[in-house]
Amino acid sequence: MNAPLSPIEQLQLELPDLDWITDASRIARLSQDFAWFSPVLHRQLKDKVADAVVRPRTEEEIRQFVSACARRRVPITLRGSGTGNYGQTTPLAGGVVLDMSAYNASIWVRPGVARAQAGIRLGALEKQVQETGQELRCMPSTYRSATLGGLFGGGFGGVGSINYGPLGASGNVLGIRAMTIEPEPQVVELRGAEAMRMHHLWGTNGLVLELEVGLSPAHPWLETLVVFEDFDSALSFGDALANAPGIIKREVAFFGSPVPDHLGQLAEFLPKGCHAVLSLVAESCEEPLQEMVAVHAGRVSYRKTAEEVRKSNRTLMEFTWNHTTLHALKIDKSLTYLQSSFVPGQHVQQIREMEARFAGEVLMHAEFLRGLDGRISCSALQLVRFTTEERLDEIMRLHREAGVRINNPHVFVVEDGKAGGPLPPEVVAMKKRFDPLSLLNPGKLRDWPVSA
Repeated sequence: MNAPLSPIEQLQLELPDLDWITDASRIARLSQDFAWFSPVLHRQLKDKVADAVVRPRTEEEIRQFVSACARRRVPITLRGSGTGNYGQTTPLAGGVVLDMSAYNASIWVRPGVARAQAGIRLGALEKQVQETGQELRCMPSTYRSATLGGLFGGGFGGVGSINYGPLGASGNVLGIRAMTIEPEPQVVELRGAEAMRMHHLWGTNGLVLELEVGLSPAHPWLETLVVFEDFDSALSFGDALANAPGIIKREVAFFGSPVPDHLGQLAEFLPKGCHAVLSLVAESCEEPLQEMVAVHAGRVSYRKTAEEVRKSNRTLMEFTWNHTTLHALKIDKSLTYLQSSFVPGQHVQQIREMEARFAGEVLMHAEFLRGLDGRISCSALQLVRFTTEERLDEIMRLHREAGVRINNPHVFVVEDGKAGGPLPPEVVAMKKRFDPLSLLNPGKLRDWPVSA
């Protein structure tokens, strides 16, 4: 007598025309993201894998798959390109990874706004909107591979946040089209604040099909590195540039020594032991930029025009945000990182205090951005010389006691990463509405653990 078919085998028999991935090595790879940035998450998640991966191409294929999973109570973990860092796309309960990367069409581009399917790569969408004289408001450093849905579900901010704040700021995401996880899936358009109840929740409370996002006017960006001998001079320059209202900019990042020593591909432009500020400034603003460099006793060591960047296909954007961490880990695999937010108006002093307190152990990399209130501040992605998990916890505790917010990147539960607070009632209501069977990414929300 033959053994009964497993739920996964039943799914594949029912839906043979879908693009199923069943090779064990590919499933293992598609069950992971960049959680290995954290030695804690690497230990906890390295052996977690899905039972299968599916890559639908149309909304109808997604609907058929969701319906079949709901009828069999098969867990679903959503995935874009797996460029997140917290194990967002790692299934804790097996089931199927729903890879959205083949569902990737641009739907339309209009003045100030664009709409696209969730699986579109941000680099592809940026290229399309640039043809209309516009660009994306928020670009992660992983834009070549990261998807629009992945940025919405797992991202925070990026290049452009100096102007438009984090992705969660009102106006950056105007609406989404989402599907419920039930035997008869429903498709719903959510607008404004209601749409944001699925933002940065790692695909735990809804399956996003399409997104409508705000755009900004495009500029030819001058890419520069400015180097300094003095930490305070470099930090003051970065803060002054970030706050300069007449200088059009897209990115300002500060690297305290020895962070520049870990950016090997830029070594010829970063003298050993220097402090540096990386920026993207409109070419029309180069003269006031140079004046500001002189005032702060800096030196431009790297300068590329927009045309030079285009021809080389090499951009400094890929040395910002958590790409900095990736480059550093190539030099020193013992490093890990923090995610900190400083208080507007106090951010420069807080950075100096943290630099003095953890000198040589926590290496300062700060990204200037506008907060939800519109004020300029910094989010930091400091490099940490990892010793023990206990010391890592202590470092985070000491930051919090000093008034620095920590979003813990060493946990895989949503609430724990957001400083431990409970989910807002409206987010819980969204979870119950769009995932009534609790099949989406189980184990990533505190009140929806993996079933025994």
